[in-house]
Amino acid sequence: MAQRTSSLQEMSLNHLQKKILFTLGFLALYRIGVHVPIPGVDAARLGEFFQSQGANAFGMINMFSGGALERFSIFALGVMPYISASIIAQLLTVVVPHLEALSKEGEAGRKKITQYTRYGTILLAVIQGFMIARTLSTAEFGGGSLVVDPGMGWLLFTALSLTAGTALVMWIGEQITERGVGNGISLIIFAGIVAGLPSVITNTYSKYNTAEMEALQIIILLVIVVVITAGVVFIEQGARQVPIQYAKRQVGKRVYGGQTSHLPIRVNTAGVIPPIFASSLLQIPVTAAQVLEGSPVANFLNTVFIPGGWLYNVVYLALIVFFAFFYTSIQFKPDDIAENLKKHGGYIPGIRPGAKTADFLGRVINRLTLTGAIYLAAICLVPSIITDRFNVQFYFGGTSLLIIVGVALETFRQIDAHRQSLRYEAFMKQGSPRRRGARR
Repeated sequence: MAQRTSSLQEMSLNHLQKKILFTLGFLALYRIGVHVPIPGVDAARLGEFFQSQGANAFGMINMFSGGALERFSIFALGVMPYISASIIAQLLTVVVPHLEALSKEGEAGRKKITQYTRYGTILLAVIQGFMIARTLSTAEFGGGSLVVDPGMGWLLFTALSLTAGTALVMWIGEQITERGVGNGISLIIFAGIVAGLPSVITNTYSKYNTAEMEALQIIILLVIVVVITAGVVFIEQGARQVPIQYAKRQVGKRVYGGQTSHLPIRVNTAGVIPPIFASSLLQIPVTAAQVLEGSPVANFLNTVFIPGGWLYNVVYLALIVFFAFFYTSIQFKPDDIAENLKKHGGYIPGIRPGAKTADFLGRVINRLTLTGAIYLAAICLVPSIITDRFNVQFYFGGTSLLIIVGVALETFRQIDAHRQSLRYEAFMKQGSPRRRGARR
């Protein structure tokens, strides 16, 4: 018996190890693709060009893609078209009756919406790839062009290559989600951000050697990093435990129910989705300014809508608050939860089942979402403040920090849940009727 239990647990752990290795292998494949450049670009001049971009649209996309845009590789667009397509699909799900009906059809409806999202991703990748290629073909830096031989042929080839790279990244993310551990798209963004940390640390150390930063500034920066990281972990783990009481009911001679449980509602129910969605939408006017360079519209956007400027930050924070409430309303539906509780004989002590329960849950989730939105907005302002104060590119704040912490916590939770499910399956196999009959 003990040997069989040990062998089942060992098989379960081996299965989990294979899923982890599968995830790491596909992430390694993604990182290899980041270093595969598209021909026809002056790599040295392009690297200097991106070093001068700082925190604008190209700099932000480059950070999210793990340096793929700086190298102008086949994965230069990364997952940004997929994120934009997901935003559009979720917004249309609320507006278009056909998509709303599909979202209520269960797994089959979700697969259909996912298929539409893939089509939208390819379309957006073609558009964004052509826009970026056109911008680079007309841009000059250091007294020369960034593209060796700009022309329509190169533009079409580059747009096609970038679209194919985005499709491959999307496929890698879906494979990780289905056959690995964690959310594939989130892990790809996580890997891209983490890959840039060594260069940030190296740049900070070089500034210390050249006396651009003092030791006290670095110590203060490290303290801020630790405090912010601890605060993010604390908030991300925080939840309101709503007590649920189940009424007793008798079926034959047995009595069911009567137990007490809790409905956990997280403070930040939307997770890292609002900052990611907001960052993705903010690329539209900034990228338009790059494409329409020299026009009155581009001059207006470059003058007023500057990344890190007051208007940019105001719109950014407003979008974060909007997407926090919007995404939470999609994920957490008080009416459905109240109906399910009523069907199973559950109720919140002191609250009548049905509409009163739905109203109570709605008030709770609105207050928690407001708190979570303010927290997200405050965290996303940290990079601008730190950059202005210490003159260093700050990776440990804003969207990047939320993604690093949020994805890491969620992945570890999924690994732990997978281990628990494998142990349960091993226990069920050990105590199956066939095995008991064989012992008899």
